[in-house]
Amino acid sequence: MTVSASSVDAPPQLQAPSNQLLLGAGFMLLSALLFGIGNTAVRWASTVMDPLEVVFFRNLFSLLWMLPWALTAGAPACGAVLTERRLGPYVTRALTTLCAMSAWFYAILHIPLPTATAVSFAIPLFVAVGAAAFLGERVRPRRWAAVCVGLAGVTIVLRPGSAPIDLSFLALVIHCIAAAGTILQMRLLSRKDSPPVIVTFLGLLVTPMALVPALFVWTWPSWSVLGGLALLGGVLTLGQLAMTKSLALAESSAMMPYDYARLPLTAIVAWIVFGQTMDVWGWVGALVIAGSALYSMHRDAADGRKAARL
Repeated sequence: MTVSASSVDAPPQLQAPSNQLLLGAGFMLLSALLFGIGNTAVRWASTVMDPLEVVFFRNLFSLLWMLPWALTAGAPACGAVLTERRLGPYVTRALTTLCAMSAWFYAILHIPLPTATAVSFAIPLFVAVGAAAFLGERVRPRRWAAVCVGLAGVTIVLRPGSAPIDLSFLALVIHCIAAAGTILQMRLLSRKDSPPVIVTFLGLLVTPMALVPALFVWTWPSWSVLGGLALLGGVLTLGQLAMTKSLALAESSAMMPYDYARLPLTAIVAWIVFGQTMDVWGWVGALVIAGSALYSMHRDAADGRKAARL
């Protein structure tokens, strides 16, 4: 994981007000739904072309969705990143994003979406540790508890020993580590730049990076597949904007537990599209995961009301 040296020296951020926490939670839940839909589309696309090529088209269409804004209303904000020589952190974030995305696209081609999503929930643990170590965020005990309870739910879903550890599983582990680095850098970038600026530069940088490996497995998609990829890029771009907005409103350690809602949402979408289902223990784990996020939301709101009365 690579983060800017400035993040080490950054002072702890003040706790976000209650309304910001709730709004941030809403954006994170929206991103969870959009990513659930988008990941289902990624799995479909990976059955008709190599995952490395899907990574390229996903970022290309994301960039095309953002360009009209970046060339008009967003031009001054995007130009400021270049004139103020702040492109370096965007490059490192693009590298970790490309790594996380490539590993994820490969993994969900071989592992059922609900199971892969459950494994990906190791990410908040890495984010919480990294936020405390690199961003100077104060991680309260109940937030650690929410993360740990969520991971316990993941363990219930997976039931270690029930499935072999292979290359797909290792790809998921790589995804978790790289995604945590991406989220931490996203939080750092959001201190100066708006979510559309961050997402635009992600597309600008990752698209050419992703083209290089895609050329080695290149096959021209049909027009219908291109249309699906365009929709895929739009859905995941909206999800990225929602997550970036959430992390701009409140501390990453406070927002990431809400991302656990992605598991039941993804399970529903995967069942509708692919007929993939989870057993009873899977749903028990999903309820534990969702409960940890709901508890965290309740405690944040209660603390905000208490502070407002003082």
